Amino acid sequence: QVQLVESGGGLVQAGESLRLSCAASRNLFSMGWYRQAPGKQREFVARMSSGGITNYAASVKGRFFISRDNAKNTVYLQMNSLKPEDTAVYYCAAGSVPGIMNYWGQGTQVTVSS
Repeated sequence: QVQLVESGGGLVQAGESLRLSCAASRNLFSMGWYRQAPGKQREFVARMSSGGITNYAASVKGRFFISRDNAKNTVYLQMNSLKPEDTAVYYCAAGSVPGIMNYWGQGTQVTVSS
C-alpha cells in the first residue's frame, strides 16, 4: 500500500505564494496534484513523470510549477500569484503506470483571500 503525505497548505492573500509537498512511501511513475473547490468537481492541476515530463492545467500554467525529488519520492507544487479562485483542497496523486493515478493523499486546504 502506497502512502502519500501532503503538507504546505494554508491561508494567504491574493498575489502571494505557497509551496505544497507530497512524500510517497515509494517511487512511482507519475506524481501530481488535483484540487477540489467547494461545490465543484475535482480537477487536474499538474503532474510530472519520473522522467521529468510535466503537464499543467491551463488555469495554472505560468503561475504554478511542479517539481520532483526522485531520491526522496517527493513532489512539490510551487504556487505563485495565487488568486481567490485557487481556493480548494489540494490532493496529491500518484500512479505506478502511465495514465493512471491510483493513489491519493488526504488533501490539504489552500485558501486565498482577496
